[in-house]
Amino acid sequence: MSEVDPLKALSDIASDAHTRIQAAHEHINPVLEVRRGMRDSGIPADVMTIDCLRTRRRITLILHDNQPGVLLYQFVTIDDEVGDEFQGMALSEVSAQTLVDWMQNYFG
Repeated sequence: MSEVDPLKALSDIASDAHTRIQAAHEHINPVLEVRRGMRDSGIPADVMTIDCLRTRRRITLILHDNQPGVLLYQFVTIDDEVGDEFQGMALSEVSAQTLVDWMQNYFG
């Protein structure tokens, strides 16, 4: 059995969460984006952002090669981009419902 690509797994979870949020909260309408900036600048990490354009808030999700199996995340504004403090949790504990809850609570 092959190992699941963490970015693919996170993308699938985020896509499911996006569908659920749009069905339940049409005013939130999150924008998902995978960014290559960190890898392109030599940092071994993948970044996904979930933006709410209405509230100008962003959830930043990072999968860092040096912390396999861990999802780093933070709640910031679109204008602030990225802060210094990240929280972390096991990627295996992240579900579509986790992201739905975060979006409802932070973007709502």
